[in-house]
Amino acid sequence: MDDLTLARAVHVLAVIHWIGGVAFVTAVILPALAVFEEPSRRLALFEAIEHRFSVQVKVSVPLAGLSGAYMAWRLDSWSRFFELAGWWLAAMVLVWALFMALLFVVEPLVLRGPFRRRVAADPPRTFRIIQRAHIALLAMGMGVAAAGVLGAHGLLG
Repeated sequence: MDDLTLARAVHVLAVIHWIGGVAFVTAVILPALAVFEEPSRRLALFEAIEHRFSVQVKVSVPLAGLSGAYMAWRLDSWSRFFELAGWWLAAMVLVWALFMALLFVVEPLVLRGPFRRRVAADPPRTFRIIQRAHIALLAMGMGVAAAGVLGAHGLLG
């Protein structure tokens, strides 16, 4: 097995873990939490589940970026990111950067204190916002993943 094949396998597995986890949180966990009337119970369960996934995805998202950057370096394909036909490469990087910012900046700095206060002030609205945000993130992730597969096979651009 050559290094590019290994990098591609690592990249695909990291993306599967990352976007698959977002799908699970969005489509299964958040709707399941709606059955709990008590906001503190809903928050405690959400944080317990989300924390376990957050720890894992803080490995898979950087791994996806590192393996993608390695492939771009190894193939010397940096110029493709700036071509109209390579829009899907730039889109992948933008979605990756958004998730990196959410995981390593927004989550620790914003979602800890302010998130707890918002839940206490208006739990139903907060969870609607969380659900909508997860739906948007999932749609972006799935869309870019599909574009990446199609683009890698020469079907876009």
